[in-house]
Amino acid sequence: MSIETAEDSASVLDPVEIRVLAVLAEKEALTPDNYPMSLNAIVNGCNQLSSRDPVMQLTEEEVQDILQRLMERKLVNCITQAGARVPKYEHRMRIKWTLEQDKLAVLAVLMLRGPQTSGEVRTRTGRLHEFKSVADVEAVLQFLIDKYPPLVAKLDRAPGTKEHRYGQLLGGELEFASADSDVPARAAPAMAGGRVGQLEQEVASLRAEVEALKAQFEDFRKQFE
Repeated sequence: MSIETAEDSASVLDPVEIRVLAVLAEKEALTPDNYPMSLNAIVNGCNQLSSRDPVMQLTEEEVQDILQRLMERKLVNCITQAGARVPKYEHRMRIKWTLEQDKLAVLAVLMLRGPQTSGEVRTRTGRLHEFKSVADVEAVLQFLIDKYPPLVAKLDRAPGTKEHRYGQLLGGELEFASADSDVPARAAPAMAGGRVGQLEQEVASLRAEVEALKAQFEDFRKQFE
């Protein structure tokens, strides 16, 4: 089963374009002093091991090409600041789709981590926007669903689960298994077991995230040398 966006194929973003835009939106909220971002900082953000699904390993050349494509589509601006040694980049999603910070936070988390329940979205948007309740998150998700063209879709419940998940539609058609799928019930416990290993990996990767932040700070410091 699939959900299609109302946009034509020319407006569909690929996974790397989605990652770059989401990183810009995330870091705008998390590290405003280092925003707009340098190419190096964007690469580090794209390649983080934590809070990313899937994990990517992008080069500066790849990200530079993506930024150029996004600028051509008016989704990214290049900023040349007085005295700065390198150009900086900022996203235009807020303007493109008329999104306030709560809507942008929810969309960015879906872009960074794939389909999630409303409860997961609330937990993971904490540093981007503080939602008082899951109901507040669901109101934002409904807003994004109701936009034309829609930016988010509500997925059918997967086998063995009680909650719906939500996914972003910037990449076009969204594939998902419906509740009456033939997926065996034993798949759910297997996924749960793998979750422990995933959590261990995320904890271990926090050091990599700290290193990425150090790199951003070093970038910022060099502007004043």
